[in-house]
Amino acid sequence: MSQQPHTNDAFYAHYRSLQLHRRPHGVLEVVMSGEGANRSALATADARMHYELAEIWRDIDRDPDTRVAIIRGEGKGFSAGGDLQLVEDMATDFDVRACVWREARDLVYNVINCSKPIVSAMHGPAVGAGLVAGLLADISIASKTARIIDGHTRLGVAAGDHAAIVWPLLCGMAKAKYS
Repeated sequence: MSQQPHTNDAFYAHYRSLQLHRRPHGVLEVVMSGEGANRSALATADARMHYELAEIWRDIDRDPDTRVAIIRGEGKGFSAGGDLQLVEDMATDFDVRACVWREARDLVYNVINCSKPIVSAMHGPAVGAGLVAGLLADISIASKTARIIDGHTRLGVAAGDHAAIVWPLLCGMAKAKYS
């Protein structure tokens, strides 16, 4: 798919961490790349990207020119989870932690409540907030290289944030408690 310029219309002018490309027939491509990310790196969710991933679905829902959204990662994989600075800020600052928790909740509900179909194209590692959008999409396409990872369990803590909502929705409460 050839790259077109970042869309600059009023619905999306404030997005910096997500690249947005209009495609023919009302398709909006949402690329998780982060500010200044290079193609060989995984997109990590800093505070800005976390906020944008929660909010983009409201704007897509209101956008009369978008009929369907496709979300994908750039570089080696779909998403790398939260960047270390965001994790550190959450650990040391209750206000940051509370904000991220609200955004995590909003991400789940905004994807679910978006009236436009959402398609995810997952490849390589898929972790964190990006994974939530990928799994809750109306159509989730995972390549053979896709690796779905819950970053919380990798850190040795119970699944939290959006995972506490997502896993029971995807596999039922009993299986979610088991993991």
